[in-house]
This record gives sequence, structure tokens and C-alpha cells, in this order.
Amino acid sequence: MRMNTGEEPFKCEVCAQKFSVSGSLKRHMKIHTGEKPFKCEVCEQKFSVSDSLKRHMRIHTGEKPYKCEVCDHMFSRSGNLKSHMRIHTGEKPFKCEACDQKFRVSGILKMHMKIHTGERPFNCKICEQKFSMSDTLKRHMRIHTGEKPYKCEVCDQKFTDGEGMKSHMRIHTGEKPYKCEVCNLMFSRDRTMKRHMRVHTGEKPFKCEVCGHLFSTCDSMRSHMRMHTGEKPFKCKICGQMFHCSIYLKRHTMTHTGEKPFKCEVCKKCFCHSGSLTLHMRVHSGEKPFKCEVCGQLFSQSGSLKNHMLIHTGEKPYKCKICGQMFSQSGHLKSHTVTHSGEKQFHCEVCEKWFARIGTLKRHAKVHTGEKTFQCEVCEKWFARIETLKSHTKVHTGEKTFQCEVCEKWFAQIQTLKSHAKVHTGEKPFHCGVCKKSFARIDYLKSHAKVHNGEKLFQCEICEK
Repeated sequence: MRMNTGEEPFKCEVCAQKFSVSGSLKRHMKIHTGEKPFKCEVCEQKFSVSDSLKRHMRIHTGEKPYKCEVCDHMFSRSGNLKSHMRIHTGEKPFKCEACDQKFRVSGILKMHMKIHTGERPFNCKICEQKFSMSDTLKRHMRIHTGEKPYKCEVCDQKFTDGEGMKSHMRIHTGEKPYKCEVCNLMFSRDRTMKRHMRVHTGEKPFKCEVCGHLFSTCDSMRSHMRMHTGEKPFKCKICGQMFHCSIYLKRHTMTHTGEKPFKCEVCKKCFCHSGSLTLHMRVHSGEKPFKCEVCGQLFSQSGSLKNHMLIHTGEKPYKCKICGQMFSQSGHLKSHTVTHSGEKQFHCEVCEKWFARIGTLKRHAKVHTGEKTFQCEVCEKWFARIETLKSHTKVHTGEKTFQCEVCEKWFAQIQTLKSHAKVHTGEKPFHCGVCKKSFARIDYLKSHAKVHNGEKLFQCEICEK
């Protein structure tokens, strides 16, 4: 072999590339001729030079002779180690001339350049979808073939690509390497964190073509579309109830299993899922992070704020298919629908009473258990329902938000207003079973009943007569 010092006299006649050694020129020529005389005995892949075959063999042997001195990570090729070291040094020597973005590896720069050129030379022969990289096409093909070569060693779930499996493994390890810089919430996947960031930015890139409603995620929009189509593809295997999206089915299933793994450390109440516990904790903390920009009212849940906003807009997007009545909330429509069907599928095991909604049954159950989880911070009185506590609080604040349209008198509670309205209408719906006398309020009837049973209503505190 002839060596040259300084000069490069060996020139390729095809591409004009020059070499200082004749052997290098011979090896190079195989690129043009396509000659691959070196064959892998394991998988029969062929190579143009012996060094390429040697490096390839490490895939089969698992040999990784190159070690990172910083993190002890092992590599089969020296070039891979050099690229890896740039993670530690922060070096990004490869720069995109179009947008100035920098990269650690030249191959990633080449792939990135196709964003600017729009080049997609790799075509799927089944669905005609085009890709900028061959590896992306290979992963895509697994959609058609159903191939899932990556298997989780913990639960045996299979995946089409390695990244999918890595993300899945974090479910078992609990690892959450992606942190939101705004609220410090941690995530196991980068794309999950990016979707979460839309909560802070307010970005809603997905639009419903029917009603124009905007959504932060594509999945949310798809679930929403089922409201328009009426599609309910998720079915409960126990009671047959159908749902728009899978998360509603999961929550519903827990009503059958009774599973409530999330416990409040303050009042010991248990919940089916962590989100409900988070929302419940705001009852104790008093936190109300969602503010109405119109009237300044604060809410503990974003959903409550959305429902409240319909008061200002007057929007009623939910329509009863039977009578055409419109509602501002889907829950109100569901409650209303039962008036047509008369269906009551939720059963109290104590008193045999039936209810149309699971929420009504839960509230009713507290009558039997005596459970009172909501406490007034002023007088320390306990209540079974948050709504009752809110109404009670007005006793201390003096707030009266409900006005009689006839005499303009104000009341703290809607029920008090309804009872008062009967003064004007003359309505007396509560009848005494003994003397048939009628009363506007049930508490008046109860007091009257004591006349018949001989009970004395008022007692002297001194002589007890």
C-alpha cells in the first residue's frame, strides 16, 4: 500500500473525492459499485467494509466497549459515545442555516432540515401517507401490520415503538421527569406537559365545527363531538349504561365496585379518583382559584365557573329531545329527562327508596348515616351538604340574594323565598290528616299536628309547666 505525506493523489473518478491512501480509495469505490463482500452470519446483512461488519456484530453480541466517564453509560460505537458526551458538555456544533436551531448530532440536523424543505421521500404503500424519515415509516407500518415488538417486563403490555414503552414504564416506576415551570406539577410524558401548559396559556387550538366551541386537546374535542352525534361507545358491563368517553365509564364503574382509594386527611372522606380529592380539599382550604371576569364571583372548580358564565351569556346549549326545553348544563338536562321516563335506577339499601340520580342517592344516604362533613367556620355547626352550608353562611354575613318579585322583600335562601311566595299566591299544599286544615309551610303543619297529639308546644323555663 502506498502512503502519501501531505498530498492526496488518489482521486475518485466518480465523485472527485480525494484520499491519501490507495486502500481508502478502494473501500470508497464500493459505495459507487454497490459491492458488499462482507456478510453477517447471524442476520445475513451485507457490508462494503469489514469495519462496518465488526460494528454491526455488536448488535448481536451486545458488546458495548465504549464507556461514558460521567454517567457510566455504555455504547457499541465510539461515534455514539462522542454524540452522547455532548449531552453533558451542552455542545451543539450542528447549526440549521434556515432557523439557527442547533443540534448535537448531524443526523438530527439532516432530519430537521426536511421541516424546511417539506421533503417526505418515504411513502406508505398501504395508505399513501408520506414521511420525512425511513424510521418513521417503519414505525408507521406497524399500525397496518399490528406488530408490537416492545414488551413491558412488568405487565406484559406490548408497544409499537421503544419510546411508547419507555413512557409506559414510568407508570410502574412513578418517574415524572417533566416539570411545569408555572405550577410545578410533574408529568411522566413531555407531550402531556405540553398539553397541560395550555391550562396556563389559555391556548385552545381545536375547534368544534358544529357549535364553534374551542378545546385545548384533540381528545376533549372528540368527546365533545359525541354530544352532537349522540354517540356513546363506552358501555358499563354491569348495568349497561352508555357513556360519551372512557373516563366517565371508569368513574361510573367505581359506583358498582365501591372502590375509593383516595382519602381526605382532614375529614377522612374517600374518593374514587385523585381529581375529586383535589377539588374536595378546596372545601377545607377555602381556595377558589377561578374568577368570573363579569361579576367577580370566585369558584373552586373551572367547571363551576363555566356553568356560572352561562348565567351572563344566557346560553342554553342542551336541548331535551322530547319536549324541546333548553338547559344551560348537561346535568340539568339529565335530571329533567327522568321526568319523561320516570326511571329511577339507584336504590337506597336502608329504606328501599329509589332515585333517578346517583348524586341524589348519595345525599339521601346521609339521612341514615348522620354524616356531616361540612363545617361552618363561624359557629362550627356541621352540615351534610355543601349547598346547605353555603345557605347557612348567609345567616352570619347577612347576605340576601333572592328577591320576591311581588313585594321586593329579600331572602338569604331560595327555599325561604319559595315559602314566602305562597303568601302572595295563597297556596297551601300541606294538609293535616286529622282536621284537613291546610298550611303554606311544612313546619307550620308539624307545629299544628301537636295540637292533635296533645303535645304542649311551649314550656316555662322556670317551673317547666
